[in-house]
Amino acid sequence: QVQLVESGGGLVQAGGSLRLSCAASGRTFSNYAMGWFRQAPGKEREFVGTISGGGGYTLYADSMKGRFTISRDNAKNTVWLQMSSLNREDTAVYTCAARTTPYSSADKDAYAYWGQGTQVTVSS
Repeated sequence: QVQLVESGGGLVQAGGSLRLSCAASGRTFSNYAMGWFRQAPGKEREFVGTISGGGGYTLYADSMKGRFTISRDNAKNTVWLQMSSLNREDTAVYTCAARTTPYSSADKDAYAYWGQGTQVTVSS
């Protein structure tokens, strides 16, 4: 069982930056690929990006490439989502998720554990 707790959300102006954190419980964090997803009001959950268990592989949704960066520290059981050049379309609840394998996936159904999410609101 893995418990995930996100933090770092809030209100930011368009063009600004924000860093989200996801702290995980449990052992051997490197066994779990991690993903970030987001859901805006009235929309389906959307893939943001993922990082492999060892941290050597990342994959991002096209609209996030060059603006978002995922990193992790397995010694701290933490994964981060650094977001920059934010715009109003980035407003959503951001949630981290863990797979029970170190191999990344963009498919939300491939993730077994989910956090509660943190709200990010971008104002113009």
